[in-house]
Amino acid sequence: MSSGTAFTIAVNPKIPARLARLDELANDLWYSWDRSTRSLFSRLHPGLWGAVGHNPKAFLKRVDESILLKATEDPVFMANYNSIISAYDSYQSGPAHPDSGGGFQPNDQVAYFCFEFGFHESFPIYSGGLGILAGDHCKAASDLRLPLICVGLLYRQGYFFQTIDNQGNQQVTYTDSDFEDLPVMPVLHENGSEVRIEVDLPHRKVVVKVWRAKIGHVTLYLLDTDLPENSLDDRDITHQLYGGDRIMRIEQEIILGVGGSRALREIGIAPTVWHINEGHAAFMMLERMRDLVQHGLDFAGALEAVAANTVFTTHTAVPAGHDYFSNDMISTYFEGFCHDLKITREELISLGRVPGSNDFNMTALAIHGSRFHNGVSKIHGNVSARICKDLWAQIEPEENPMAYITNGVHVPTFLAQEWSDLFDRYLGYEWRTNITDPEYWSRIEAIPDHLFWSVRQTLKSQMLYGIRARLAFQNSRNHGSEAHLDRLLRFTDPINPNILTLGFARRFATYKRAALLFEDLDWLRRIVIHQERPVLMIFAGKAHPADVPGQDLIRRVSQIAQRPEFEGQLLLVEGYDLRLARRLVAGVDVWLNSPVYPLEASGTSGMKAGINGTINLSVLDGWWGEGYNGKNGWAIKPGPENMAPSLRDKEESRDFYETLQDHVVPLYYNRDKFGYSPEWVKMAKNSMMSLLPRYNAARMVGEYAKNFYVPASRQGALYADKDFSGAKKIAAWKAFVRKSWRGVSIRRLDTPGKCISFGETLYFDVAVRLNGLQPEDVVVELLICRQFKKTKLCDFKHFKFEFSGIEESGEHQFTLNLTPDLCGKLEYFIRVYPSHPLLTHPFEMGMMVWL
Repeated sequence: MSSGTAFTIAVNPKIPARLARLDELANDLWYSWDRSTRSLFSRLHPGLWGAVGHNPKAFLKRVDESILLKATEDPVFMANYNSIISAYDSYQSGPAHPDSGGGFQPNDQVAYFCFEFGFHESFPIYSGGLGILAGDHCKAASDLRLPLICVGLLYRQGYFFQTIDNQGNQQVTYTDSDFEDLPVMPVLHENGSEVRIEVDLPHRKVVVKVWRAKIGHVTLYLLDTDLPENSLDDRDITHQLYGGDRIMRIEQEIILGVGGSRALREIGIAPTVWHINEGHAAFMMLERMRDLVQHGLDFAGALEAVAANTVFTTHTAVPAGHDYFSNDMISTYFEGFCHDLKITREELISLGRVPGSNDFNMTALAIHGSRFHNGVSKIHGNVSARICKDLWAQIEPEENPMAYITNGVHVPTFLAQEWSDLFDRYLGYEWRTNITDPEYWSRIEAIPDHLFWSVRQTLKSQMLYGIRARLAFQNSRNHGSEAHLDRLLRFTDPINPNILTLGFARRFATYKRAALLFEDLDWLRRIVIHQERPVLMIFAGKAHPADVPGQDLIRRVSQIAQRPEFEGQLLLVEGYDLRLARRLVAGVDVWLNSPVYPLEASGTSGMKAGINGTINLSVLDGWWGEGYNGKNGWAIKPGPENMAPSLRDKEESRDFYETLQDHVVPLYYNRDKFGYSPEWVKMAKNSMMSLLPRYNAARMVGEYAKNFYVPASRQGALYADKDFSGAKKIAAWKAFVRKSWRGVSIRRLDTPGKCISFGETLYFDVAVRLNGLQPEDVVVELLICRQFKKTKLCDFKHFKFEFSGIEESGEHQFTLNLTPDLCGKLEYFIRVYPSHPLLTHPFEMGMMVWL
């Protein structure tokens, strides 16, 4: 070969006119959940399709033109192509889904901000659960025709590619994406110029380019600083997802929040609702306030106007997991904002202050700048209410404004095609429009057991084929022998997939306890190594490159898998990604999850498994705490939160072993003459029937629309009406209440009774010192309930006192006549709290005085 310089040139094929719309399909992430579209590209050249990572746009740039021309002469291919184009056009023009929530006005627009978005493995701007959830949110919003647009960052490097060596060490490889290969296009002004905005960082301005991606009916706007106008450091801001130090993190979050808000303004989009998915985008609130102040509103009014139509979703289950920055760093980066907002440094810092902490907390900023807040499961909602309780200091966590909407998964993305085909046959094509109707999904019961089992086995065979291919490549790269590979694959037989298969695949974080099953190896060995009833265990997942304990977990799994007695029955598969995830959740028999309660905010992998007839065996945490019904899987009851970790792990691992030994293994292998267990099929059907209509993204997004988006849009409009008179009014009222509240007190004027007969009326009389407030500024309330050992605030009935006059002391008198409709020993409390018709949540001020 010559030693001269090698030059390269790209030769792109011309797409034949008859296939012209392939380019349109390749640039719409609709393909990420439409398998027929992906199969169309794959059919043209399977090898190239795999080589480009199932990326339609990259595929079209590299496929030989002769292949495309040949396809135009293939009647079968052209029939498939025309059918897919017809389905695509029907999707684009179809009516709104009945689950869309309703209530939106013609000008409503929801802007959804997130640090990462996971749609498909071909578009690597995500790392894990948060991104996949955001992607599913977008897909479901598209299906429901919700007026949603999204804002994120366009990374050159998404999450890393993983390999695992012979010692179980995780090896990390990052690859830069070529934006020309991604389904993105620059956003253009009407004159054809690219949309660019500027964001102020200390001592310089950073230029940001805006791209867009199409997700069916939803548009995602992505921000990019990798431009020649910027310094090398600033070009790197959007280079890597979750890369760099604290400086990189705050600059990424400023670009997302501040830059995202400016980008929408530059494009001409005026959202009526703003939703931040996790606190990374909370600086958006400061930019929106700055804009309002520049147009004449004062800071307090601007804060109320912004918060009124802002939704904040938190996914973190521990206080340390929330993003924070030093106060000095915030002062450095937002000095100009203090000037523009006409506030002091202390006023700015107070927006991110959590009592007892000296840092600026992004969750605190997100809560102070929003009025709709939620966790992502019932358990997590309660956990978040406790974590954030100091932000509503005088309100019990049970009553503070932190709500919850349990996550869901996008069924068309994660439901295997084989199930879709079976549903078409037995449930009718309309199952797609009845996705949230539990009664409709009870029809699964009527599917013949042998057909249901046949689909399960087919999916397991497909998974095992994929696992064998990955393990063979893994073994070859690690210089393993053919004999070793044979031992490794002895139980992964796609032709005879009759071995009970357990799956554990997720991020390797310590709280997820990937090694919990290895607490007692002798017991585990007795369960899985059995001549008649063997068990196959498949593990996969990545640990963050900076998470050393997480990487230690991978090594621990690898070490156990390499023990001679477990070889072939415990498999650790490298390169966990969306494609492998889709295979695993649909192919294994049992999905394992063993988090430390209550640290699993929600989790969605078990949902994906459940909708495919895979049975969950999980600690009752996250979504499984509400999803488990006693018939659709197995539950491990978590130990007390204050139990020593080592003792807790021992107790819960014992529950896992006993459940596997006494229930899971016997049920699976209790086969009839047809070769399967009827009781297993019954439980698998129950899993699908109970989970699919409830834990899907259509239900989730519909709840966001009904409970948050529509109310937030109305509240925002109410505050903005008549030159923001509502925002000004509530801001002034709150300021007066805060000034007066320390002097508010309450005392009884009546003598408490001890016993009455049923039907008699109780008279309550209290005096409230209002310290300058008016009676209409407060609610005086009695809460009453039958006394239990563990009474909760939600168990109490509420009765409001009426203002009845002013005492000589200057206190205001409030009275209540109440005829209890309960018998027995009753417990009651009396309290007072501020109230105003414009409040979004009755307790948003965090103020309450109890008698």
